[in-house]
Amino acid sequence: MFRKFLLILIQLSNKPLSLKEQTTFFFMKLKPVLQVFGGLAIVLTLLPLIAIDYWWIRIFDFPHIQLTILTFTALITYFMRFEIKRVEDYIFAIGILCCFIFQLTKIYPYTPFADFEVLEAKNNNPEKTISLYTANVYQKNKEKQKLIQDIKKHDADILLFVETNTSWKENIDTNISEDYKYDVSVPLDNTYGMLLYSKLKLIEPEVKYLVDKGIPSIHTQVLLNSGDTIQLYTIHPTPPMPQHNPKSSDRDAEMMKIANLSRKSKYPVLVIGDFNDVAWSATTSLFYNVAELLDVRKGRGFYNTFDAKSFIMRWPLDHIFISSEFRAIDISLGSDINSDHFPTYTKLSFEPENAAEQQPKKPTQDQLERAKEQANGVQKVELDM
Repeated sequence: MFRKFLLILIQLSNKPLSLKEQTTFFFMKLKPVLQVFGGLAIVLTLLPLIAIDYWWIRIFDFPHIQLTILTFTALITYFMRFEIKRVEDYIFAIGILCCFIFQLTKIYPYTPFADFEVLEAKNNNPEKTISLYTANVYQKNKEKQKLIQDIKKHDADILLFVETNTSWKENIDTNISEDYKYDVSVPLDNTYGMLLYSKLKLIEPEVKYLVDKGIPSIHTQVLLNSGDTIQLYTIHPTPPMPQHNPKSSDRDAEMMKIANLSRKSKYPVLVIGDFNDVAWSATTSLFYNVAELLDVRKGRGFYNTFDAKSFIMRWPLDHIFISSEFRAIDISLGSDINSDHFPTYTKLSFEPENAAEQQPKKPTQDQLERAKEQANGVQKVELDM
């Protein structure tokens, strides 16, 4: 595309044309470039609709914010050479417009213009609040003190750290407050280590390996200061990667197993962690629909946690999903801790008496069947519309 654009400029410079002629010539030659640009936007929009679990398909679930901007830009620039009498131009422009509308509907619920899915807290009872701080620390991160400073700044009730090995555990153990009397530690060197610390009592905590013996999740009840018991699941499933795990099957299977556990739980549920998936993907949408959980982000913002090292290519991979008994008090990103992820901080109010006001939809039979298939590591090739 750049080469073609350069050739246009060279041709312009070699012809003694008037300014009007040069402008007409430029836009005439520019049209094929705009068609390639628009075609790229269409292809990148359609690829994630193919519901197969290869990494080179699933990777396009992530940049929907960027694809929305790309598609809008393609639509606007194409009208620079739109010819009213050409049917092909109408077809192409409509195709780009449909892609833009589709992209926008994917991300709109996570903008401040949309309605809250999790409503604002009605009560202000400190004994019925719970705050959670999660961070993918980046195992090779040497600047550990930045995390400690951010932990102290937020002073959350629950702390979850992933990508933690023994070195991280020793550092955190030494530096956090003695108020964190309860902990579950699974330090690992494979970037799937997990550390959970709590000021609130943990009841019957378990470490489970739902899909892979090297990838833990923590399942525990938490006793609030009010005496209420809630269920907490912490996860960090493996992402689809070309070198190690070319399919998303393991990630999707772990998420669906947690979804089924959440739906059947007799306690109100919180699921937190680095999901290695974006909130608007077909997999994550299926997860929280089947789990009958709510997304705190909706109506509040993207809160992009990854990639902290890139200003442009960022999307939300670290999530908190909650059952209808909880209301939102605060949600924010933590400071730069020299990781490739930003931490997240969420404060919630436990208000079961108001749960009826924000009930999630019951999953359909089709959704339950798809979740069962994915939990078993089976995915059919179909379109996710």
